[in-house]
Amino acid sequence: RPNVLDIILNKQVNLIINTPWAKRDAIKDESAIRKAAIKYKVPYITTLAGAYNTVKGIAAARNGHGAVKSLQEYHASIEEI
Repeated sequence: RPNVLDIILNKQVNLIINTPWAKRDAIKDESAIRKAAIKYKVPYITTLAGAYNTVKGIAAARNGHGAVKSLQEYHASIEEI
């Protein structure tokens, strides 16, 4: 029976959202999942806020509203008050 590490290893997942509980087993699982995500270059999100904003960003990009700007470009566009 495959587990989450097998799914990552087999490249069957493109994004991991893992919001672990503070239990001993969960912490060990989180570490293994995080290491596999890094090793296999799978984006890894650990907070609900991060997941929410990632989903919003993906939706915006799919709808043609996902222009990429550097931090400097954003900063330059801020108007002085």
